[in-house]
Amino acid sequence: MPVAVAPLGADLLVTERTGEGVVLDTAGHPVREWESPNVASLYAATAGTARPRVVAVRSPYYVPQFAAEADTAPLIRVLDTLGRPVEGLATVRVPAAPFLTHLVNAGAVAVGPDGAVYFAPLVRDEIRKYAPNGALRWTTKRGLFARESDPEFLPPRGREVQVRHALVNVALALGPPPDGRLYVLGSDDSAASKLRVDVLDTATGTILATRRLAPRETAVAVDARGSIAAFDADSLLRGASAAGREAFEPAFALPDLTGDTVTLARFAGKVTLVNFWASWCDPCREEFPHMTELYREFSRRAFEIAAISDDVDRGKMAAFVREFRPPFPILVGGGRMKQAYHYRGLPYSVLLDRQGRIIERIFGFGGAEEFRELHETIAKEVRVP
Repeated sequence: MPVAVAPLGADLLVTERTGEGVVLDTAGHPVREWESPNVASLYAATAGTARPRVVAVRSPYYVPQFAAEADTAPLIRVLDTLGRPVEGLATVRVPAAPFLTHLVNAGAVAVGPDGAVYFAPLVRDEIRKYAPNGALRWTTKRGLFARESDPEFLPPRGREVQVRHALVNVALALGPPPDGRLYVLGSDDSAASKLRVDVLDTATGTILATRRLAPRETAVAVDARGSIAAFDADSLLRGASAAGREAFEPAFALPDLTGDTVTLARFAGKVTLVNFWASWCDPCREEFPHMTELYREFSRRAFEIAAISDDVDRGKMAAFVREFRPPFPILVGGGRMKQAYHYRGLPYSVLLDRQGRIIERIFGFGGAEEFRELHETIAKEVRVP
């Protein structure tokens, strides 16, 4: 599940949700990938240089576990173009609850053409500039909080661990030449529901301008002159032409549990969710009851699910099916699906329109909220003749 993209020479450096780095060429082909140097990482690199400087910070998008770190651990890691750490800049701040160290030091990052690194913590009202050697050049605060405290644990709710914290900084970007200013997407409130863009002078850290965004303006762009445009991302997606949808490929022809061959063409004329799963995939076990509920909410004339098992072990696949008793078709992929469809993990789903074109891809299992949104998408699509 990609969460961020940065230029890396002539290629693109994509941050996966879990922190891995994937380098793609401009045709979208994977060139190489690397493991995250932190529990989860976010990457940035200098743009337009033959030998880009690559840095990694703790990801603000994914905090998968609570982990303590030594107070000598680097805040920013410098990587080579193969993703290997070669040096560290600055040091982490260890909070009163050491297991929240990742959260306290997670943040947005950008790298200037001169190798300077800009960092904005997720949960603190600060924006910082570090020289290439790690020396702190300036720190800017917006004055959002009269008193700013570290995140802290709250009493648990059942098995769920609660943490109190304020979400402040969301993303950083340097304006394209000749603009060269620093743009910071942040929030005026602790829930990050009142978004703002601050424009900073990179030499001094002075805030030159602030633009507050409307509640539904969640897509922001800056042109070379420094003009800011904000959009309602949902409206943009709804307005996208269905004619621009790509076909789902390759078309499958796979056996079902009785041995009969089921083809993609069988689902023509229906909105179809193609789901890839396996018996050893724990999120798949969580997802299957939601798919069953979704399947029963629409008529078979309008909507179908094709659930393709990628199990190699036929016995384990059969045991999974006996446990969940899905009402939708189960197809046997035999361990060949990842090579054919190039997904990085399971579960993976693709929602198709009546013409077999891709409406959206769904990476992983996002819980009940994801399925509520999926239900809305399907309901809109089945009304399209």
